[in-house]
Amino acid sequence: MKELIIIGAGPSALSAAIYTTREDIDTTLYEKSVVGGMAAITDKIDNYPGFAEGVKGMEFSQNLQAQAERFGSDIEYGEVSGVNRVDGGIEVIVDSKPVLAKSVLIATGSDYKKTGIPGEAEYYGKGVHYCATCDGAFYRDKKVIVIGGGNSAVQESIFLTRFASHVDLLVRSTIKASEILQKDLQKCVDQGKISVHLNTTSKEMLIEDDKIAGVKAEQDGHEIDFKADGVFVFIGLKPNTAFLKDSEVELDERGFVKSNEHLETNVPGVFVSGDVRSGATMQVASAVGEGASAALAIRKYLEDINRD
Repeated sequence: MKELIIIGAGPSALSAAIYTTREDIDTTLYEKSVVGGMAAITDKIDNYPGFAEGVKGMEFSQNLQAQAERFGSDIEYGEVSGVNRVDGGIEVIVDSKPVLAKSVLIATGSDYKKTGIPGEAEYYGKGVHYCATCDGAFYRDKKVIVIGGGNSAVQESIFLTRFASHVDLLVRSTIKASEILQKDLQKCVDQGKISVHLNTTSKEMLIEDDKIAGVKAEQDGHEIDFKADGVFVFIGLKPNTAFLKDSEVELDERGFVKSNEHLETNVPGVFVSGDVRSGATMQVASAVGEGASAALAIRKYLEDINRD
């Protein structure tokens, strides 16, 4: 019987582990792919407090991992396929085998929906981005492309005008953003900051000298090359919660884990933090803070059940 199992090993999970292991709570993290999550495969994190010159995503993740392990966190590779309450604790299925724990923290994060076009995966974090707040400042006085037509695409396009000299918004069909966002978008169009291209399907990333140079697209049956220094994709977020489909843990309509103000789910002893949580801000700094908050809530929960 483990005291705490943390599912995931991204910034939120590792931050929680730093706190719990310092409190002498036996903590095991299970990660199925990369320790550090999306932060680890981000070229540079430029908006995390305390790093005046920014920090490489891999370096940031490795430092978090080293700190968590220094306090005694056990990080193991394994894929979780289920979480359920059983008599005496919580059963977590890891690589098809049951592991029992007194408490569980779900910190599996979310993943950006991808277009799937050639060049997107290869240049992720190196010219292809999914967070304007995180990476927009890299494109000061440069041209960028935004792919998408919903609220996030329009909102992030407007945000990018703070830095970029021009934004080309490539929309597969029509703009589906809210009316107020469409009005704000029109202001940017009138000012010459944004050009909107409707009925435009992105086909592949343009690569020149091993760098992103724009997007090859099809518009009304014609092939067009849109040149730019960077590409931002905003077609939605997908929470990493497939493993919870048959569990008792309650999800919202988009598949994110629901919780109360103490980061507790509807299942006693199961907590959630970071980008996988319903209502999360999708920022590294917030995920780290939620990991610490979840750790403190877990400590109180364990104190209560051990007292009983």
